[in-house]
Amino acid sequence: MQLLKQKLLIIALMLTGLCTRAQFLMDMVDTTSETGKGLLSIYKKYDHLRFSGYIQPEFQVAGSKGIKTFEGPNFGERVSNRFLLRRSRIRIDYAHFNEEHAAGVQFVFQFDANERGFTVRDVWGRIFENKLKLFAFTTGMFARPFGYETNLSSSDRESPERGRMNQTLMKSERDLGAMVSFEARKEIHPFKNLKIDVGLFNGQGIASTGEFDNNKDLITRVSLKPTKLDKEITLSAGASMLYGGLENNTKYYFTTVNVAGGKQVHVDSSASNLGQVEPRRYYGADAQLKIKTKAGVTEFRGEVITGKQTANANSSETPVDLLTGTSGFYTRNFRGAYFYLLRNIFSSRHQLILKYDFYDPNTKVSKTEISSAAGFTTADIKYNTLGLGYINYITPNVKLVLYYAKVTNESTSLSGYTKDVKDDVFTCRLQFRF
Repeated sequence: MQLLKQKLLIIALMLTGLCTRAQFLMDMVDTTSETGKGLLSIYKKYDHLRFSGYIQPEFQVAGSKGIKTFEGPNFGERVSNRFLLRRSRIRIDYAHFNEEHAAGVQFVFQFDANERGFTVRDVWGRIFENKLKLFAFTTGMFARPFGYETNLSSSDRESPERGRMNQTLMKSERDLGAMVSFEARKEIHPFKNLKIDVGLFNGQGIASTGEFDNNKDLITRVSLKPTKLDKEITLSAGASMLYGGLENNTKYYFTTVNVAGGKQVHVDSSASNLGQVEPRRYYGADAQLKIKTKAGVTEFRGEVITGKQTANANSSETPVDLLTGTSGFYTRNFRGAYFYLLRNIFSSRHQLILKYDFYDPNTKVSKTEISSAAGFTTADIKYNTLGLGYINYITPNVKLVLYYAKVTNESTSLSGYTKDVKDDVFTCRLQFRF
């Protein structure tokens, strides 16, 4: 019976992911017996196994029925309010440390389960170099090393969703690939605050069923980790680049050009377009400034991304399948950004959010120039979103988020978009986390 109790105790500690060390267990396991020593060795083997997770049930109200939105999934045709399980994640981490207590290997599984289905979010492994303690190699399915908000966990992010720019260019955030990282793991090192990631990825993200051409995305990010400028001010920043492309499997290629009557979509149907690699080039910069005073913490964040995106006629998202028929790739110049102002009020438990973001998928055309007669579609419309929110950190494991997203599209000549669409969304969310 005593042995059974000890086994149950070990299993309970493992599954709850407690970071208790062997010294604590020695007070609870009879290590003088062979059985006790065996149980302790099992714990030592698995004491770096950790389970974590969170759920985000929420209630949303939209400005009208059936809207398309970036504040979660699109609303149903006859729906303007809904309960939603936005995310429900379980993450399993395992890290192995050598005799010198240096990390050797880490691997991660993360899953998302909700009313819309079951999705694998992360499956990756990492090997650490421990001679210089500077390098690490990661491979599998993991977040692309581009920008700040893309890699900010949905459980930590203050706004309910990432900005339209990030969701469009980095849909699902993850991709399949491999990455080398430079990051000093010694307590004292001249490059302690520098981190460099360089990775090669399929390019289509996890929304695709698999790679469909031989072109890969080269993604790199150089970042300054949080650095104290003085006792009250902390700065972090980064610069990112994505260099990739998509192989055209048709002879059709579309771009925006100037003509005598204005601007229009130009189609190039040259046979030489077949097999040509159409560009995807992203260039980004971001910064985060945190100011801590007696009155509370104020934080400013900003990120700008610009470049060329190759997609299709009706979407600015990266295609996930080969082209068919007379369709062809559309290459557009784009620009987008977001800006946060975060402020604690009364105490660290209460926080106000002010967020502005915009995404212009085609900077060469705007407003009434966007018409179906000229070949343009809703994929060319610029959007601005102003978000106002409040967070109450009820406990370390529970937080309440109230957030109103006011979405404004530019007025165009397209049917249904000659004026602003009523697609504002209010979100009330409770997040539970362990």
